Amino acid sequence: MTGEADGWAAVILAGGTAVRLDGADKAALELAGRSLLEHALAAVVVADEVVVVGAEVPTSRPVTFTRESPAGGGPLAALCAGVAALARRPELVVVLAVDMPHVTADTVDRLVAAARGADGAWLVDASGRRQLAGAVPCERVLELSEPHGKPMRALSASGAAVDVPASGDEAADVDTWADVARLRDDRGSSREGT
Repeated sequence: MTGEADGWAAVILAGGTAVRLDGADKAALELAGRSLLEHALAAVVVADEVVVVGAEVPTSRPVTFTRESPAGGGPLAALCAGVAALARRPELVVVLAVDMPHVTADTVDRLVAAARGADGAWLVDASGRRQLAGAVPCERVLELSEPHGKPMRALSASGAAVDVPASGDEAADVDTWADVARLRDDRGSSREGT
């Protein structure tokens, strides 16, 4: 890690409905012996402060839990609720969906570095699609009005944001049971190969 994390906080989005996972709690799903929430917390390990937007559960480090109100407002509304729950206003906010276990502290370092002096930075997959992993100026989030039901692209597509290409499986997320099985198989294969 670069250690140049001063001035940023993290908001982890963990409150989705997981319709394609039959309503399962994504944050509690385990991969390599850790919950997806713990994988996300490891990715933002040097954040000044962490807010989790989702159900309150025990965690390995101190975090603040909150929910968007009304519930079900989508990821943009959840990000806004997370920023509102921060104890202080940092320069940057890292937003990370809980279902992206291949995002690491190195990924977050790259996003934070790219976002400095820009309108934000977003992890993009091989097709160029922006993912729910990014770093944005806190002020840009605070300027949003009526975020309930609006897509995240209302934030990610505005301004002069920077794309950060994903490396390896960083952009892989967990939306279906097939994704869960694939991630678990990939982890098993990588352990066997070491």
